[in-house]
Amino acid sequence: MGFEADHPDWKAIGYDFVRPASPDAHARIKAALLRRFEGVTIPNTIHLNAVIDHPRITAGDYSYFSHFAAPDTPAGWAQLLAPYLFPISNERLIIGRFCQFAHGTTFITSSANHPMRGFSTYPFRVFKPETMIDYVDLPFNDSVVGNDVWIGYGAIVMPGVTIGDGAIVAAGSVVTRDVAPYTIVGGNSAMPLRQRFSDEIVADLLAIRWWDWPIDRIETSLAAIESGDIEALKMA
Repeated sequence: MGFEADHPDWKAIGYDFVRPASPDAHARIKAALLRRFEGVTIPNTIHLNAVIDHPRITAGDYSYFSHFAAPDTPAGWAQLLAPYLFPISNERLIIGRFCQFAHGTTFITSSANHPMRGFSTYPFRVFKPETMIDYVDLPFNDSVVGNDVWIGYGAIVMPGVTIGDGAIVAAGSVVTRDVAPYTIVGGNSAMPLRQRFSDEIVADLLAIRWWDWPIDRIETSLAAIESGDIEALKMA
């Protein structure tokens, strides 16, 4: 059986969320979809900790990065994500688990900063190895991303920012200050748009920390995780 949008097994057609008419219909549709997408992968998307090998980048399990012009080397992925983070940099980029970074997500880390304490911002000393070391001991701040953070297309995260668990950064945003957990931010500079859940639910989510569960428990609890039902998640 082929999968057709107008098949009678579907109650609705088009972009609306549709449900199979019966459990048997659901099974037939699922089988058809599995046949259609057998062997299909998501192109130009990598799990960060499976590819990036950079002494100043740490990424948790299942966090991924997508880029339409995928590089050929692990170093290329690191340069796309954090172009100014060098192996000798003082600061680090620390990423939690289950983060989702869209194409163009860029972390401008502290090593990109020019000296501002003097009369010129020109980085005179970086062009000679014997004087470049003068920059190594400057106080640089880490860039930190929590768990289950979604960063949209083309967003830029400026040096020293911490983005809390469950936060969302809108496409094209420039994040210049810390983002609270489960907060949606957007704009240049990015400002809070709204909190995703009530204070009570946010506190529960930060206590539950489902992202730290073993993957088999996460997989068996997907219905609760995806439902938005905090009581179901507490029972998972």
